[in-house]
Amino acid sequence: MLPKSTSESKKRRSSPSFSATPEYVSRIYFLLRKEFGDVNSPLQYSKDYEFAISVILSAQCTDERVNQVTPILFAELPTLESIASAPLKKIEKLIYSTGFYKNKAKSVSGFANLLLNEYDGKLPKSIKELIKLPGIGRKTANVVLNEIHHISEGFVVDTHVKRISKKLGLTKQTDPVKVEKDLMQNIQPEYWMDLSLYFIFLGRKYCKAHKTFCETCILRKECPSSTSPKD
Repeated sequence: MLPKSTSESKKRRSSPSFSATPEYVSRIYFLLRKEFGDVNSPLQYSKDYEFAISVILSAQCTDERVNQVTPILFAELPTLESIASAPLKKIEKLIYSTGFYKNKAKSVSGFANLLLNEYDGKLPKSIKELIKLPGIGRKTANVVLNEIHHISEGFVVDTHVKRISKKLGLTKQTDPVKVEKDLMQNIQPEYWMDLSLYFIFLGRKYCKAHKTFCETCILRKECPSSTSPKD
């Protein structure tokens, strides 16, 4: 059952500036859960390290493209050892269509080598350790922790999450690190994993960067930035 709206929510919607309450966040969460259901990463993988490599390849690339590339990559290089020992030119050729292939190939190779040599091929269970791996920044580390270990140490912030959270009044920041800090303060920890994906899906379906579809958005009555009538 969705948490009931109160007169407080009406006041919030009339003003672009407000403090997000736990009740407001819960309503957002349950509305998005109603819209998108149980969520998992759209990236396809069969081994933990494959997921991490897929996330590395997804930078400035669509998930659909990555899902086209990785089956070929992992068929050609089926083990972490084979990736670690593969010539960079070979990796570059296999991941070429994901863009920025030279830098990504270096990251993939470095990631495989360090994961083997320092972590026995097993993905660490903390952001502190994950970000030591080539190609793994804080955002990627959060994604890996959420998907593989079901651990939330932070909130995944990509361009969609940054845009949506600002429209929902959950942050005024533009720097991803500061946005994440605000989201961790304003959103209950038990919602972090799901909401990060919900915001991404919302950004792809309704609240796009250059065009919004407020009139059909599930959050149209809650979002302070909505151009749709509230009643």
